[in-house]
Amino acid sequence: MKIRISMVALMLLAFSAQAQEWQLLVEGDDLSQWTRLGGEATYTASDGTVVGTTVAGTPNTFLATNKTYGDFALSVEVYVDPEINSGIQIRSESKSDYMNGRVHGYQIEIDPSPRAWSGGVYEEARRGWLYPLSLNENCRQAFNVDGWNLYYIEAIGPSIRTWVNNVPCSALYDDLTPSGFIALQVHSVSGADMAGREVRWRDIRIKGEGVGPRPWTDNYVVNLVPNTLSEQEKAQGFALLFDGQSTSGWRGAGKETFPEKGWRVESGVLIVEASGGAEAAYGGDIVTVNEYSTFELSLDFKLSEGANSGIKYFITEQYGSDASAIGLEYQLLDDARHPDATQGTAGNRTLASLYDLIPADKDKTVRKPGEWNRARLVVIGKRLDERVIGNRLEQKWFSGAHVEHWLNDRKVLEYERGTQAFDALVARSKYVVWEGFGHWPEGHILLQDHGDETHFRSIKIRRIE
Repeated sequence: MKIRISMVALMLLAFSAQAQEWQLLVEGDDLSQWTRLGGEATYTASDGTVVGTTVAGTPNTFLATNKTYGDFALSVEVYVDPEINSGIQIRSESKSDYMNGRVHGYQIEIDPSPRAWSGGVYEEARRGWLYPLSLNENCRQAFNVDGWNLYYIEAIGPSIRTWVNNVPCSALYDDLTPSGFIALQVHSVSGADMAGREVRWRDIRIKGEGVGPRPWTDNYVVNLVPNTLSEQEKAQGFALLFDGQSTSGWRGAGKETFPEKGWRVESGVLIVEASGGAEAAYGGDIVTVNEYSTFELSLDFKLSEGANSGIKYFITEQYGSDASAIGLEYQLLDDARHPDATQGTAGNRTLASLYDLIPADKDKTVRKPGEWNRARLVVIGKRLDERVIGNRLEQKWFSGAHVEHWLNDRKVLEYERGTQAFDALVARSKYVVWEGFGHWPEGHILLQDHGDETHFRSIKIRRIE
């Protein structure tokens, strides 16, 4: 029996080792295990290097593996003409019942343009950008426009991560397509002067089932699986503030319990109910039980038509009124339909703005009412707060000086608390009546009841030291 167990163990070890070995996907000039899909761009192979060549006036073209892959690590070197765009498809499909067989799925970007989003994740022919490199400035510097670039792509379960020249780039968590083929893209070009441009791939290697993840990084994770935490997010210290089922961790603003009316949980979504547009007049605002000073918060929100709501932070409940608790506010608003969008100064009451203080970038990406948007707040850093009280200079360090508002994975504003510029904005806002507004060292997170139906999910937070 002992001998038999040992033999089984050896067989399992041998299988594991075999699963971890790299396998070449192209050897010599053999492309028999690949199929061209889409347009009419050409592909040739020599000494294990695949050359894709543009053809004017034809759609995007793909050289796809005949085999499909679920979990894997893919390593490939890429050299691209700096005038064209390309990509590496993973977990992709071509089905007759979807856009007449058009290739669709995750694409790892090859982008030599000044935008420099190489290593980002785009979803071809479906949802568009899933991980834009507006989220990772370091990766934007990694791609070498004038030479070969090493791509490492890891797909394990819902986790998809990328590296370019060993720089961590994307961290996507999504379960829409668990497996599919790998493909090399030659992007469409229009003019005859763009024909004959080349993109090259060499040393295309893969590890299949049983591959393990590389060490977790601190890259921001775009998590598209509602109310979940990826392993990387857990390693980064994130916790769910809403798990899709209970309201634990929340209570009514100025109260000890969660509101008995006006809020409900339905199908994994936390919903504030419509009540005529009045501010905190029905269920009322809700706040986190805990307080935060330096933190990163993200959540998905969906507005109804004409809705007004908000995410407030540094909430100190001793300030406020019967209408609503007072604090800094990430505005949630249907800009096209709610009159508040035209109030205030220079658009500082529009979606993602620091309400009544700083307008969000006018070029922000906004998804219409009924569709999910992603809000993100980053509050970090320390600042020396100096204030003259009577004839005395009071100095105090407080955390959370630098603040960023993000909308749909793009930063739309940033500011510094505790500066003269910030205090000048407060002085000409509705908040001037609250002494020390915006200087509080910590506070609760608040979701606002403004009488309009608004949906929330995937609410998560981490403290930042």
